[in-house]
Amino acid sequence: MNEAVVRSAPLFAELNDESYTAVRAKMTDLTFRRGEEIFHEASPGDRLFIIASGKVKLGHTAPDGREHLLAILGPGEILGEVSLYDPGPRTATATALANTELAELGHTDLLRVLDERPEISQHLLRSLAQRLRRTNNIVSALIFSDVPGRVARALLDLGRRFGQQTDHGVRVTHDLTQEELAQLVGATRETVNKALAEFSSRGWLQLHGRSVTLIDIEKLRRRAR
Repeated sequence: MNEAVVRSAPLFAELNDESYTAVRAKMTDLTFRRGEEIFHEASPGDRLFIIASGKVKLGHTAPDGREHLLAILGPGEILGEVSLYDPGPRTATATALANTELAELGHTDLLRVLDERPEISQHLLRSLAQRLRRTNNIVSALIFSDVPGRVARALLDLGRRFGQQTDHGVRVTHDLTQEELAQLVGATRETVNKALAEFSSRGWLQLHGRSVTLIDIEKLRRRAR
């Protein structure tokens, strides 16, 4: 497990090496394969997880059975911390999008850490605020943007967080199926595929299965507005 990534999580931002080692000893390392469920919506929220590698999707199932993709989280990010501030059942299902390594910390141990270092709460709240801001941007896009605009915005966000610069552009291994990408932008798979095909024909990107190379970032930004 990449300790540098775990160490970069907001939970450890205020800890010195000795304190980090003490907290880390209370954590359990877990590995999930793509498609494996980490926790289920409505299950007890009694622990949080730090993503050391891989990707995790957070999804919600509507009463009519439709699935909505709420967020994609990656290395260094925390999931499951909402229940620390608002105890209760999980509000989403977390599923590994790729082979994923997690460090798990029970809330009893976490509360002991916060009692000793209450300033850590500020960093956890900042992490929640960043996710809330991202969610608000998604909601605004759903209201004010057409599907191609939402697709462009989603690809740019994934590129910023998971992309790697290559000679041909920014290569983004998003690990999403076409259906999952459609759920992320709140549209049908057919409409999303049409938008991707249009972007590809214009030379703005290249498609590679569950990855994409963003070629003309500026054109995509204009389309995302």
